[in-house]
Amino acid sequence: MVAGHFATSLVAKRLVPAGHLAFYLVIAQLPDVLWHVFHFAGLEPTGPANPMEASLDNMHAHMTYSHDLLPTVGWMVLAVAIGRALFGVWKPGLAGAALIVVHGLCDALSGHPHFVFGPDTAQIGLGLYGTAPYVALALEAVFTLAVMAWVIVRDTREGVRRSRATLAVWAAVFGGGILSMVPIADLSLVELTGIAPIEAMSGTLVPGLVVMYASMVAALLWAGARPTTRVGEPTVETPS
Repeated sequence: MVAGHFATSLVAKRLVPAGHLAFYLVIAQLPDVLWHVFHFAGLEPTGPANPMEASLDNMHAHMTYSHDLLPTVGWMVLAVAIGRALFGVWKPGLAGAALIVVHGLCDALSGHPHFVFGPDTAQIGLGLYGTAPYVALALEAVFTLAVMAWVIVRDTREGVRRSRATLAVWAAVFGGGILSMVPIADLSLVELTGIAPIEAMSGTLVPGLVVMYASMVAALLWAGARPTTRVGEPTVETPS
């Protein structure tokens, strides 16, 4: 998931406002951020398993140190420590640890296979990117819509009104994050759209993801800083 992970950061911000939105956005995607770092470090190289095919199930991505179960426990502890150091209280860090748990659960439902610690150990999750990529993307869409519906319902109950710009950015970021994965879910779509297949992107796939993630964070931070109103009250700035 991409959009689904970012969407959960908005829930954390609503429930534990003491933490900055930027903290929640990064922590919600911490395993993926680490995957990118480890890719460039040569620990988790990502590329096509078969250069003659182009699809999500052909993408070689054993994320042992960033996503497997045992390292994830360490990343949760790190999230708690960073949250405590940044905000002086425990709740933001604990919320960050919860975001990492949710990240793992979402990946187990819709993503590449993860393991206890390495591909020689027990597999955790369905690995739908490899067996049913369209189902994986559909599950991400449903999950993202459910999360955003919770945020909007919570806002409505508390009389919070977001700006049209904020809602437009949310729709663009979350909808675009899902749609961006559709062209590479199947080889036929790659050929139909003319988009370069995964083997041609093997050297640029992860750098491209880094740019996409950074752009999504920037857009969501901008949207989070837009003024909000409460029913019966004047416009107020929303602290990020």
